[in-house]
Amino acid sequence: MLAQEVIRLKRDGGALSEAQVQAFVAGLVDGAWSEGQVAAMAMAMFLNGLCGDETVALTQAMTRSGQVLDWSRDGFGGPLLDKHSTGGVGDKVSLMLAPMLAACGAVVPMISGRGLGHTGGTLDKFDSIPGYQTAPTLPTLRRALHAAGCAVIGQTADLAPADRRLYAIRDVTATVESIPLITASILSKKLAAGLQGLVMDVKCGNGAFADTPEMALALARSIVRVAHGAGLKTRALVTDMNQVLGHAAGNALEVREAVEFLRGEHQAPRLKQVTRLLCAEALQIGGLAADEAAALANVDAALDSGAALERFARMVAALGGPADFCERPLQHLPQAPVQRPAPAPRAGWVQSKATREIGLAVVELGGGRRRASDAVDPRVGFSGVVSIGQHLAAGEPLATVHAASEAAAAAAVAALQRGIVLGDAPPAPTPLLIARITEQELA
Repeated sequence: MLAQEVIRLKRDGGALSEAQVQAFVAGLVDGAWSEGQVAAMAMAMFLNGLCGDETVALTQAMTRSGQVLDWSRDGFGGPLLDKHSTGGVGDKVSLMLAPMLAACGAVVPMISGRGLGHTGGTLDKFDSIPGYQTAPTLPTLRRALHAAGCAVIGQTADLAPADRRLYAIRDVTATVESIPLITASILSKKLAAGLQGLVMDVKCGNGAFADTPEMALALARSIVRVAHGAGLKTRALVTDMNQVLGHAAGNALEVREAVEFLRGEHQAPRLKQVTRLLCAEALQIGGLAADEAAALANVDAALDSGAALERFARMVAALGGPADFCERPLQHLPQAPVQRPAPAPRAGWVQSKATREIGLAVVELGGGRRRASDAVDPRVGFSGVVSIGQHLAAGEPLATVHAASEAAAAAAVAALQRGIVLGDAPPAPTPLLIARITEQELA
C-alpha cells in the first residue's frame, strides 16, 4: 500500500479504511513511512479530521503497535482502573487518587507523562522523591501493584511506540490541537496498560489546553465515544481550570501538598472536590460501588482511616523511594535556596488568575520544560497560592516563591503580581464541575 496514495485520500477529505490506518501505523513503527510522509498525514488528519470509525481504528492500531500488558495471571482481586487528566497548573490529583482507589479495592497501573509547556507532569513530581523509579522493569511494576495496589510510572518503550513517534512529529508540525489525534494518543496508552475502566478529567479554562467549554466538551465526548468503541469503559468529567488547583505549583511542592492531603492536614476544597468526584466515578465504572453516594462514602473512609496514605507509602517504597517518606517528606524532598513571599500590591478580593501565565512562571523558574530534552529543577515553584474569592490585605502574600536565585525569585514575584487580579468586591462563585459525560448520554 503506497504511503502517498493513503495521504492523498485523507488530503482530499476521504475516509481511511481500517487497513489503510493499520498501514500508516505499521509505517510509523518500522520506519517505512518517512518523516515527511508522517508529517503530511498528520496535517491531512488535522485539517480534514477523522470520523469515529477512523479514530477507533487509529486508537486500536496504535495500542497494538507494541506490548499490551496482560494482568490475567496476576490474581488481582479488584478491577484495573485509571484516571487521566488533560493537564493544568497545580494538578496533583493523580498523586492522591491512585492510592485512594487502591485503598477502595481497585488496582491502578497508572501510565503518566511529563510536563511540557505550562502544564506540570505527574512523572516530574514523582522524580522529586529520592530513589523513586518512574521507569521500572515489568517485574518491579508487578511487585509494586501487588504490594500497594497502585503504581504511577511512565510509558515504556514497548507501550504504544507508534504514538510516541506520531506525537513527536505532531509537536513540531503544529498539529497537536486535533481532537481525534489527542483522543487516539491518550487512549492507545491506556488500552496498552491493560485497563478495565478509565475516568477522564478534561480541564477547561485559561490554564487548560481546552480553553472553552465547547472544546472541552467535544474532547470529552470524543474520548468517551472512542474508548467504548475500543472496548474500554470510560466516563469523563469536565472541570474548571481557571485557577491553580490546590495551593502549590511546582514538582516537590506539589508532592508535599499531596502527602499533607493524604495525611488529612491540608485539603484545599476544590482539590478535594475534584479528587473525590473522579474517584467516585472510577469506583462505579469498576463495580466497586453501586452509586455515587456509596462511592463517595468509600473514598472518604479510605482518606479518614489513613488507608490511602498507607497505600501511597507502600507504592513509594516498592518503587525504590524512602520507606519513611510519608512520615518525613520534608527531610527527603529537595528545597529551593531562595524562598520569599509575593506581596499583594493592594487590598482586595482575588477576582481572577492568569493561570497559564502562572504555569509559565513555574517554567521560567526551572520547574518545567521549553523543550522535551530540558532538565527540570524539582525544588522551584509556588506554595500557599491564594484562591479566587479570598480577601487579602495590602502586603499579604499572593504565594511564596521558591527559586534557585534571588533574580529568578524577583521575576516570579512580578509574574504573580501581574497574573493575580484583585478587586473591591468578592467575585461570583464558579462551579468546579462543568459537565459529566457517559456513554449513555452520548447514545
